[in-house]
Amino acid sequence: MSTVEITKQYYNSPDADVFYHEVWGGDDIHIGLYTTTQDIREASRLTVERMASLIENRIDETSTVLDLGSGYGGAARYLNDRFHCRVICLNLSEVENQRNRNRNSETGQSEAISVIDGSFEEIPPVILDHSVDLVWSQDAMLHSGSKEKIFACVSRILKPGGRFIFTDPMQSEKADPARLQPVYDRIHLKEMGSFELYQRLARQHGMTTERILDLSPQLPVHYGRVLEELNSQDARLRAKISGEYIDRMKMGLQHWIDAGNRGDLAWGIIELSRNS
Repeated sequence: MSTVEITKQYYNSPDADVFYHEVWGGDDIHIGLYTTTQDIREASRLTVERMASLIENRIDETSTVLDLGSGYGGAARYLNDRFHCRVICLNLSEVENQRNRNRNSETGQSEAISVIDGSFEEIPPVILDHSVDLVWSQDAMLHSGSKEKIFACVSRILKPGGRFIFTDPMQSEKADPARLQPVYDRIHLKEMGSFELYQRLARQHGMTTERILDLSPQLPVHYGRVLEELNSQDARLRAKISGEYIDRMKMGLQHWIDAGNRGDLAWGIIELSRNS
């Protein structure tokens, strides 16, 4: 089974849906910024706000944004609400996508935000070449075994001068692959991305690195907060989620915390521009 199919099955599972929706952050299921809060949802939204502030002069009501690995669609709703732009969400999990559509309906944003079931390794042809002003992604590309395919697709659909802004859990330049094996096992891959890899792929596919914000210390803080929350809600969650899933998740989160605190993992915001 391919990594794409494994990832799709995982995020479609009832256990994962409850965990990510109720514990990880709800609308936003990515790493947060814990500079002013210890609340997972608030910290996760701060990441969205920080990224949006970097491209606020680049998009407006005439812009089309593509969110790769959009999860429950929190970033898409925020971007549409703030900039009045059109947003296309592309995401593997049909379960997450249905929650996204339902939430868009509740907020009156269904016409402005479209949700497509699919893989960002093969962006569907309905998204035309050179038709997107901004590609956005948060902590999704780590699940891909072919990151070069992603960059090729992004380069193809971005307009000249368009932006690609994303975050991703990565391995650091000094990482010891042997020590990272438990993390690799969690994502069913033999390696992760890195700041260096993403800059190289950008150059290969006609993009220029505009900025990198290395926010790596936030990664173990976030996973630590998720583990604390999972422990505090353990009894309640076991009525909704299998004990096996909870125990496996606790072990997995600890591996990410340990690797982050050792400096084997990296995380941050990368902004690229499509060359003319």
